[in-house]
Amino acid sequence: MTPTKSKADPLLCAVAAAQSRADQPDALFAALDQAVKSAIGHKLFTILTYDGNSGDAARIYSNLPGPYPTGGRKRLAPGPWTEAVLDRGEAYIGRTRDDLRAVFPDHELIASLGCESVLNMPVRWRGRTLGSLNLLHEAGWYGEDDVAACLPFAQLTLPALLAPAHL
Repeated sequence: MTPTKSKADPLLCAVAAAQSRADQPDALFAALDQAVKSAIGHKLFTILTYDGNSGDAARIYSNLPGPYPTGGRKRLAPGPWTEAVLDRGEAYIGRTRDDLRAVFPDHELIASLGCESVLNMPVRWRGRTLGSLNLLHEAGWYGEDDVAACLPFAQLTLPALLAPAHL
């Protein structure tokens, strides 16, 4: 019996290829945005970095820069969400508007964009959460299968989170 070859995932290949371009991190973030939208789906897509020392999060990418501009910073309060996503590196799925209300202070702005569910996918390196991909969509959009689908995209974000700004 001849073993079958698996084909490369074209979305993952597009993201990996974007890493070689000179216009970083913009090329990588745009490729991630398009790939994740095709593979999983989103209305709002942001990428955040986390500073474990200060407890701050900074938005470094947004597909909707009007309501969610890059450069936005916020302090993350300790609680079940931060313990799961930041401390343990677990993805968070919020399936309803009530789930978002319980976790995000800006839940009204999120809802005004037609988003009532979220997938927060941590980006991890050496056992630490350095950032997250944040996908938001209509109610009930995300499930456990989306966590597995999002993991390789999240980890392909690492070069942009690890590279010094001057590189």
